[in-house]
Amino acid sequence: MAPKVSPSCRLIFCLLISAAVLRPGLGWSTVNSAYGDTIVMPCRLDVPQNLMFGKWKYENPDGSPVFIAFRSSTKKSVQYDDVPEYKDRLNLSENYTLSINNAKISDEKRFVCMLVTEDNVFEAPTLVKVFKQPSKPEIVNKAPYLETEKLQKLGDCISRDSYPDGNITWYRSGKVLQPLLGEVAILLKNEIDPVTQLYTMTSSLEYKTTKADIQMPFTCSVTYYGPSGQKTIHSEQAVFDIYYPTEQVTIQVLPPKTAIKEGDNITLQCLGNGNPPPEEFMFYLPGQPEGIRSSNTYTLTDVRRNATGDYKCSLIDQKSMIASTAITVHYLDLSLNPSGEVTKQIGDALPVSCTISASRNATVVWMKDNIRLRSSPSFSSLHYQDAGNYVCETALQEVEGLKKRESLTLIVEGKPQIKMTKKTDPSGLSKTIICHVEGFPKPAIQWTITGSGSVINQAKESPYINGRYYSKIIISPEENVTLTCTAENQLERTVNSLNVSANENREKVNDQAKLIVGIVVGLLLAALVAGVVYWLYMKKSKTASKHVNKDLGNMEENKKLEENNHKTEA
Repeated sequence: MAPKVSPSCRLIFCLLISAAVLRPGLGWSTVNSAYGDTIVMPCRLDVPQNLMFGKWKYENPDGSPVFIAFRSSTKKSVQYDDVPEYKDRLNLSENYTLSINNAKISDEKRFVCMLVTEDNVFEAPTLVKVFKQPSKPEIVNKAPYLETEKLQKLGDCISRDSYPDGNITWYRSGKVLQPLLGEVAILLKNEIDPVTQLYTMTSSLEYKTTKADIQMPFTCSVTYYGPSGQKTIHSEQAVFDIYYPTEQVTIQVLPPKTAIKEGDNITLQCLGNGNPPPEEFMFYLPGQPEGIRSSNTYTLTDVRRNATGDYKCSLIDQKSMIASTAITVHYLDLSLNPSGEVTKQIGDALPVSCTISASRNATVVWMKDNIRLRSSPSFSSLHYQDAGNYVCETALQEVEGLKKRESLTLIVEGKPQIKMTKKTDPSGLSKTIICHVEGFPKPAIQWTITGSGSVINQAKESPYINGRYYSKIIISPEENVTLTCTAENQLERTVNSLNVSANENREKVNDQAKLIVGIVVGLLLAALVAGVVYWLYMKKSKTASKHVNKDLGNMEENKKLEENNHKTEA
């Protein structure tokens, strides 16, 4: 008969056996947790009615068990084993769910839940996976510039603190860069921190750039696995300065002008289309085979017409790479003959020429006393009205500020010329004598009278226009007289006379005056006689009235009186 085994001995035996061999029944379960979060592991076993206690353990890489938590079903008490890495991090609930806070990479193990009855041990294994999201990748150690047609390191893409390690990918303008012999080389390197067990991923990119990469963005990304699956994080864009050699040289004039004129300053600027651009060039001036080494600008001051020509520049080390520009220095010459102040005599001929010499067709304008002339002046026989201030002005319309002008002040002199005319008033009582004078400088006029006569008014002068004016007087000569007009200027004194006869109608006028006086006197006498007669009549009438009143019956006397009155009136 076999010996009887105590329950306590049987329990210890079962725990030892279960620690060594996993009892069949439940498969693996995996719990994913993020780094730093709380790991929650349900027991996944049905709690038996005769449960004595529950325990959790994990297995070392060599398979040896490490117990970490105990919970009694009868005493309702929880005990945690003295395992330093889990101190104050464990929590075992009533349903035997084990929680581990502040998840670490070292927690990635195989844990086992054990429920123990008096005669059996039940186990459920759980595999814990811990994930750590890496930092956002960044491109570091960037090349200051990239040279075309040269394989060189562009930079490093680094992503830190990842678990498990991730995969780095490079992009050019959003498209994945794949290794290509001689053009793209990618070197990956992963490092693990011995304390945190976290990975740092580094990817170095060597790249052969072209001009097509100007302003092209480069990026990198890290792809990693997390609790919910695969994810990708992208870096910021990086744009590189692309160096490339000069392929073309250009030359231009500064500041840009539509036309250059004599006296201007010219600055030539030579540019190369490389990056960085060339800083020095060779400049070639017209007629000078030897070049002048200078920075990218060369200045000529106060240029003359002989500066017209082709200007060139080239690279210093590649003189065959050359550019040229044609420059025309515009000029304008004006010659007026004669010019300044010119004094001529009336009737003289005066040829006037305004000669223009210019780099292109120029417009010519003639002005006289600020009034534009329709054509250039021509003097075959000068007149006083030809005198004045003449200006010949020319300009190049296409060249701003290129104008020339010369002036001629023409003075036309002449000795005084006199012409005298007379005009008789319709009444015949007065005559108007006019002295017409022509000359320059303005002649002074003086009148003299020989013979008897009277000057009715002072001489009156007209305005002096174009070398001409006149003076007139009105006279009433009583006898024949001679009027003399004297005109004098700095050139000469000229005298002219005009005989003026006495008034032809003076006797008739006197007779008419006498007749008029006689008529007036006769009329006055007639009026006087009529007045006397009227007075006498009135006197007699009064006397007769008195007699009638006295002798009303004396009809004969009245009749005689009436007859006498009639006789008297006759």
